[in-house]
Amino acid sequence: MAIRALKMSRALIVTGTMLVALGLLWPIIAKLGLGRLPGDIVIERESVKFYAPITTSILLSIVISTVLWMLQR
Repeated sequence: MAIRALKMSRALIVTGTMLVALGLLWPIIAKLGLGRLPGDIVIERESVKFYAPITTSILLSIVISTVLWMLQR
């Protein structure tokens, strides 16, 4: 039981660290154009702005999956 708690706490710490790193790197990521790729949907009306970063999500998913796959080897 203690091993599960240790694994869960480690996963939460890693997730939190990754979110902090993402927040700190956000200005650099924005300069790269992520979030404004072809295929990302932006609909702007008078009082509503809808944003669906489909292409960016797919690209990030591929990158994260590749990194995790390489770390498991």
